[in-house]
Amino acid sequence: MAAPDLIVPIFPLPDVTFFPHTLLPLHVFEARYRVLVIDALERDRRLAVVRLKPGYEATYAGKPEVHAVAGLGEIVSCERLATGRYNILLRGECRVRLGQELPSDTLYRLVRARRLADPEPAGDVTAALSRMRAACKDLLGALGRPADLLDTALAEGQPAGAIADRVAAAVLPDADLRQRLLETIDVGARVTTVADAVERLVKELKGGRE
Repeated sequence: MAAPDLIVPIFPLPDVTFFPHTLLPLHVFEARYRVLVIDALERDRRLAVVRLKPGYEATYAGKPEVHAVAGLGEIVSCERLATGRYNILLRGECRVRLGQELPSDTLYRLVRARRLADPEPAGDVTAALSRMRAACKDLLGALGRPADLLDTALAEGQPAGAIADRVAAAVLPDADLRQRLLETIDVGARVTTVADAVERLVKELKGGRE
């Protein structure tokens, strides 16, 4: 039986991708999103962070277009500032596919959404995970960062999809690639894409020093 649709408030942002299994700090200053935070805290503390599509500037105050896949998360920490703004910390729970936007009298937008669970990998992802771990080690070395910086993200015993999500969130700067990875439900393809991307970063860094 398919999981029932959720009704979630959305927090659209430019070039922000919110992956499951990661933490996302946000400074909330717009009036409509301050209200969203207040309402979310009174409900289930959940909201979806979704990336705005290009050209959003012209309709930003209204309802600009957003990507179809977003990250659903829970507010696990919230600080209300003297200015009325908020510092919040979100913990990513899952991907969601956004559907129908609902009529609402709130300042923010409400959307029907469906959870997107990671399926079991169709094949063996061991080799791709090994490449990812090796590339991350090389990347940290090339950047002069501590060798254990990504130990939590790369730790054994967690699902392959979670490792790929955490590494993508931590080291991949390309916003379009990050969005594609968020939309990649096939775990094997996601792991391979992240491994390839980290290897490219290492080559670019080393090439720039030669």
